[in-house]
Amino acid sequence: MKELSLNVLDITMNSVKAKATLINIHITEDDELLTMEIIDNGTGMTEEILRGVIDPFCTTRTTRKVGLGIPLLKLAAEQTGGEVTITSKHESAYPEDHGTQVTATFYKQHIDFTPMGDIISTVTTLIQGSPDIDFEFRHTSSTFDVSLDTREVREVLGPEIPLCEPEILSWIADSLSEQYKNI
Repeated sequence: MKELSLNVLDITMNSVKAKATLINIHITEDDELLTMEIIDNGTGMTEEILRGVIDPFCTTRTTRKVGLGIPLLKLAAEQTGGEVTITSKHESAYPEDHGTQVTATFYKQHIDFTPMGDIISTVTTLIQGSPDIDFEFRHTSSTFDVSLDTREVREVLGPEIPLCEPEILSWIADSLSEQYKNI
């Protein structure tokens, strides 16, 4: 993928498909590393699926026989000297504490480091496409902290206003953009 924000979109859509009600997207940077974590409370993966998830020919989709999201993320991380780790607890084994965590680490100074891209559009697209799911987005470094928690937005708006309304999405994008401008 041409930008990491597209990897975030792809991996997060796996969380949506896994029936997550809360998805955390955390991006942490320092001078050397960028670490992305996508953590959900979805159904989780069985051990069998977890073992095969990095194989592009392992997919739970019925519409096609390949799943490239995680293999492409792994390739992007490993090309910089980084790595991808995945942990998951399936709901059948962990009925109260299930979900998946995907962590990708990238070395930013490597020539093959992929730029972040338009993370604001990615976050707003996720909210627009899944307005009933709560998202906690946070992008931090030693010099900045950009964050958005849809639970807080819902609390202010009340239950009658959906987050997928164009005015709300525009406000969310503007809020994130303003936080990034202050960096």
